[in-house]
Amino acid sequence: MRQMVHRPTASTPVVSQSTGLGALSRLWMGLLRFIRRKPLGALGGCIVLGMLLVAVFAPWLAPYNPQAFIDGGSARLQPPSWRFPMGTDNLGRDILSRVIYGARLSMLVGGVATCFGTGIGALIALSTAYVGGKWDLIAQRCMDVLWAFPSLVIAIVIIAVLGRNTTNLIIAIAIVVIPSTARVVRAAVLVVKETDYVQAARAVGAHQWHIVWHYIAPNCMAPYLIIATASLGGAIITEASLSFLGLGVPPPAPSWGRDLFGSAQKFAELAPWMPIMPGIAISLTVYGFNLLGDAIRDILDPRLRGR
Repeated sequence: MRQMVHRPTASTPVVSQSTGLGALSRLWMGLLRFIRRKPLGALGGCIVLGMLLVAVFAPWLAPYNPQAFIDGGSARLQPPSWRFPMGTDNLGRDILSRVIYGARLSMLVGGVATCFGTGIGALIALSTAYVGGKWDLIAQRCMDVLWAFPSLVIAIVIIAVLGRNTTNLIIAIAIVVIPSTARVVRAAVLVVKETDYVQAARAVGAHQWHIVWHYIAPNCMAPYLIIATASLGGAIITEASLSFLGLGVPPPAPSWGRDLFGSAQKFAELAPWMPIMPGIAISLTVYGFNLLGDAIRDILDPRLRGR
């Protein structure tokens, strides 16, 4: 009797294609549901995405070199026009180009500093809150010391000690972000570690680090994502504040905060577009992150999920 052998046919790859199309369809439906339920959060996401695209494609979007003196510097203090949509500054540089390139610095410094700061704060909270005892007490007292000082003061001291460059600016902002993240994640760890499934894992002899990484950490991801998104806006404000005080990235690199600082004192009345344009960029970016963070909180919080 002849044995039936299954041979792959040309239609076999359709399964993987349909699976991929199904995943894309679910992603698209989820995105549409998010837009319907959280229109302000979707607006914030569009603002953040737009700023990211501006930062990535700055060389192609900027009409001029942000550090170039247009027409040999003769185009100084030009009001907004078709040629200069945001006007020019007192040195004859195009403000629109500087705002576009300033997005690169703000998004880079804010994003990297937030990732490092929230990551370190979450690791400290995970390890010490689960172990408890004196290690948790020491860690929390250190967080209290950092929390006792205004965040901008801590950042200023760190920059003054380490010096002015992009790396030190990221370190200063990351240290500022650590205490708030550690507090939020620690509160979540204290709740999760008392749950039944964690107690069951202990009872069967699971290793402590296995419990932390496979049971506790995933269930603390929601508050971590919320605090990380909220910290992004604060990190951008801190970078702009340090640049405003002259402690940011050294010139002539374009920076929203330094452009605001350089124009607000001398040219606010003569050329109001100079401080207004970078100020709008800062406010719009922080507003977008805040809207997105609020939407993520509402979605991930079970108490607010139905609203």
